[in-house]
Amino acid sequence: MKSQKLKSIIEGMLFLAGEEGLNAKQISEVTDQPVQTVQIAIEELQADLKKARRGIQVVNIAGGYQLSTIRAHAEYYERLAYSPSRSSLSQAALETLSIVAYRQPITRIEIEEIRGVKSERAIYTLVNKDLIQETGRAEAIGRPILYGTTKSFLDYFGLGNIRELPDASAFENAEDLEGETQLLFERLEEQVHSEDIEALEELGEELTEIAEDIVSDQGLGAEERSTSDQTIATPSDSSKNTPLD
Repeated sequence: MKSQKLKSIIEGMLFLAGEEGLNAKQISEVTDQPVQTVQIAIEELQADLKKARRGIQVVNIAGGYQLSTIRAHAEYYERLAYSPSRSSLSQAALETLSIVAYRQPITRIEIEEIRGVKSERAIYTLVNKDLIQETGRAEAIGRPILYGTTKSFLDYFGLGNIRELPDASAFENAEDLEGETQLLFERLEEQVHSEDIEALEELGEELTEIAEDIVSDQGLGAEERSTSDQTIATPSDSSKNTPLD
């Protein structure tokens, strides 16, 4: 296999592997290339990305390789994560979040088995939004990452603790994912609706205070004008009663 093709394949594999990454042996088994050849290709890929000043890099973490963003652009990634236009959750993210919420701790592979599709992107989004986090490693081959919900998740849905999630006792298998997702979506709608009501109530109170201030100012102004009129009228009236020489 040509070096350029191998590097391209490795880059794609690391993208699909997400946070869990891959080690040289795993890549070797999939590509049918010697481990040493894979390691050389990875080193060349790292150099290529750096030379081209790309926004991503290949990093070595705990004996495995991952695709990662470069630190120099961290400021912009943080802006993106907290951008208002990115605040809503997609259907894929909401499905993934409902699985984690009701079945935590859970691995990415288990999530994908339930959803029936790849879920790296949805998991990445939820981690960036601080709605889910790594809670440990499963006692299985490769020690895959276990995911669970965060304190921010509880705040996002207006929950005091995880036991306050809508009751999903009727949903006990993968086919009921739609039901779990719907429950979570309804809870989110309730939270948003509640926040809207609170905001409207606060706005109403502010408008009432403003109206009262206006009425008070108008009343004070009327009194001042009345007093002023009386003051002006007094000399005029008295002058009419003064005898002319």
